[in-house]
Amino acid sequence: MSAHDLTRLLIPKKVYRKPEDRSVLTIKAQAPMTGFSRLQAIFGTTALAGLFSLCGGFSALAPAAELPATQADAACCNVLELRQYTLRPGTREPFVELFDTVFADPLDATGMTVIGQFRDLDRPDRFVWIRGFQDMPARATELAAFYQGDLWHARRAEANASIDDSDNVLLLEPASPALRFSNIPPRPAAADTSVRAGLVVVTLYYTKTDNPRAFGTLFDRSLRHRAEADGARTVAAYIASKQENNYPKLAVRVGEHIFVWFAMFANADAYASYQAKLTADKTWAANWSLAREKLTRDPEVLRLTPTPRSRLR
Repeated sequence: MSAHDLTRLLIPKKVYRKPEDRSVLTIKAQAPMTGFSRLQAIFGTTALAGLFSLCGGFSALAPAAELPATQADAACCNVLELRQYTLRPGTREPFVELFDTVFADPLDATGMTVIGQFRDLDRPDRFVWIRGFQDMPARATELAAFYQGDLWHARRAEANASIDDSDNVLLLEPASPALRFSNIPPRPAAADTSVRAGLVVVTLYYTKTDNPRAFGTLFDRSLRHRAEADGARTVAAYIASKQENNYPKLAVRVGEHIFVWFAMFANADAYASYQAKLTADKTWAANWSLAREKLTRDPEVLRLTPTPRSRLR
């Protein structure tokens, strides 16, 4: 690994700032990882010492610098992939361990952000993960860096042995700048068992109009605040992107008009309580009746529990 490669890893990707809209998820952020701690997390202290020696010591890393807040925050997530994998029966737990311990950090090292990886509570053979990119050119570059790299070539057979289908992928863009993913915390260390994990609920609204952003405006005006009053915590909101897939080696779904709402709950019981409150909420019922007319089908709901090393939790 060259000094240039190490320098890229040392550049901090996230700056933590409190969102102005209190309805958007505010995570108690850990201190941002320094360049040195990021490399420790990926390589380990012993291997890191050897890398420093090979590259001429710490002086080889001098070009690394802190990014301005606006630049670092822009690194994620103007382009998003919501990836749902159907796994072969009985392989989800080994796949979770493989993803958490082998793939998550190297994926981040390319420049993308693996926001979260999850077990689907309602589908025992489903693994769901979300990754973000600064823009489409960055997406093409970073995907190529990973999938044409040595690690993927060495371990892809092991990963693919568990995967029955990996084509259920939505390419998304923010419904509005205020509702894109931000303030994403560092990934928990593999040995950290103290980090509390909540329930992430992803709701897909399939719209009749080819402009799902219009439904997003309706949702934001008449439904989101009622949902938050009844216990939901909005994390982000995205819509299906019409941009062409610029890394065609990986399939994405096309021709669909979808508004996607990401929300957090303390646990499955809290989500059940939320649903009961919505059922009894007459204002919600009236607003939902009008909104449902804008959809082609009932919403698709994903109840997701974070894996041990998911950032979003």
